[in-house]
Amino acid sequence: MRPLSVSPRRASAAAVVLALVGGAAACGPEDSSAKAGNTGTPQKGGTLTVLNQAAQEDFDPARLYTSGGGNVPSLVFRTLTTRNRENGAAGSKVVADLATNTGEPSENATVWTYHLKDGLKYEDGTAITSADIKYGIERSFAAELSGGAPYLRDWLIGGTDYQGPYKDKGGLDSIVTPDAKTIVFHLNKPEGEFPYLATQTSFAPVPQAKDTGTKYENHPISSGPYKVQKNENDGEHIVLVRNTYWSAKTDAERKAYPDKIDVQSGLDAAVINQRLTTGSGKDAAAVTTDTNLTAAELAKIIGDKALASRVGTGHFGYTDYIAFNPKVKPFDNPKVREAISYAINRTTVVNALGGSSLAEPATTYLPEQASFGYLAYDAFPAGKTGNAAKAKALLKEAGYPNGLTITLTHDLTKNDEQGPEVATAVQEALKAAGITVKLDGQEHSAFGEKIHSIKTEPGIFLTGWGADWPSGGPFLAPIFDGRQIVKDGWNFNNAQLDDASVNKEIDEINKLTDLTAAAERWGALDKKIGEQALTVPLVHPVYKRLYGKDIKNVVISDWTGVLDISQVSVK
Repeated sequence: MRPLSVSPRRASAAAVVLALVGGAAACGPEDSSAKAGNTGTPQKGGTLTVLNQAAQEDFDPARLYTSGGGNVPSLVFRTLTTRNRENGAAGSKVVADLATNTGEPSENATVWTYHLKDGLKYEDGTAITSADIKYGIERSFAAELSGGAPYLRDWLIGGTDYQGPYKDKGGLDSIVTPDAKTIVFHLNKPEGEFPYLATQTSFAPVPQAKDTGTKYENHPISSGPYKVQKNENDGEHIVLVRNTYWSAKTDAERKAYPDKIDVQSGLDAAVINQRLTTGSGKDAAAVTTDTNLTAAELAKIIGDKALASRVGTGHFGYTDYIAFNPKVKPFDNPKVREAISYAINRTTVVNALGGSSLAEPATTYLPEQASFGYLAYDAFPAGKTGNAAKAKALLKEAGYPNGLTITLTHDLTKNDEQGPEVATAVQEALKAAGITVKLDGQEHSAFGEKIHSIKTEPGIFLTGWGADWPSGGPFLAPIFDGRQIVKDGWNFNNAQLDDASVNKEIDEINKLTDLTAAAERWGALDKKIGEQALTVPLVHPVYKRLYGKDIKNVVISDWTGVLDISQVSVK
């Protein structure tokens, strides 16, 4: 996944793909307090209100990520596979959805076969077929429907040149549907994590006869437990009601307790948290999927037992870090990068983000979750407050006995994980090691354009990365695979690392269909890359969100990091 378009902390001091996010150990009971949210048997009925900042724009499966929009899309769009809807680490597993299993690999994981369950229907009662899934994927290649996950363009044979069904009527030969319930994917390289990819909304079925192109988002044809009754102002107000043709017998993951789900967006973060705190009227049965509590709000809530019991804690694979461009002096010198790694004071960075309740110090690039392959290591142990003496010694070895002056580029958005507060904390820490840091603050859009273009990329800057699914693959490959360096476009391999041994190991891990074995290899690769001091991991964010007093059956997985509205009951 690209860095969050609405940063984790910005979207409420929160986030959207982060609505997928996390950083410590997402749990329901301890964090969300079992008493308020998990007591009593969930009952069907009622209306669930979702209060968000960011609108659920482009409500079309071709233009979305499954995780995007805080779980709302997955209420309407079922896919071949989906995430396991359980608390914490158990929720990091991929499970079957429309398909009977998570996929059958063959030919060294270059061919994946899926069989559909019996009894699958759209909101109009017609049967869902494998041809509909093929068509849904093909339309995601159309330029006018861009915005969704890019992987299939790279993974499918012929995907690079395919322009979608509106221009290329022949379709993709690498997707074969031998019968109405079977679909086979032919890949140009081994991809053991294909079952994860099959959770993304581009795998949702779309009946070709009902496709209205760019207008499809206004009323997409539902394959999930809810259908769209209303979509106003491009997702600012979406109302979902029951799809009477959905059957729980075919869907073990979505509970679909409420009769209606009312998604209201475009709201101010403080207003959302105040409404959830008060919990009057319809707000008693409300949640948010993109708005965190600030440190000040959290401090007030902790003293109120009833309110504290309604705080959910989420963790998603996301890391905030300092990035180096070794093509720019003095960062071409490994000892300079190592000196900065030793000098960093993670305690002040954590404090800048609101304290340990909202951020946890990171010494590894991979998040601290088993599914990513997390391997505990600290290549440049700086302790809690930095090791200035070691940093100075390394600077001397690097030819800077009197220190040096550098410029740190950061986002100007306040209370952002790449914002001025964190930049100032880094500045103060490096000062103790004899490094003078000048701050180069950029407006948000200009910041993104500057740091992700090879032509303008600074020597050192703040950034972050989150994974599209809970594995080391989508975390390490986009950032460190030399073949993913983009010279004329947005580039995320900031170090411009093109190490043949790293590239080869990525390929070897991708061949593995044993995801546990793959995770171990991702962790080892993280350590190998980390020792090169190409980044300085700073923190893994922690997300705290309130929910209404009538909300029951709270589930927060490590996959999304937010309360899963497919599990919520309001009665």
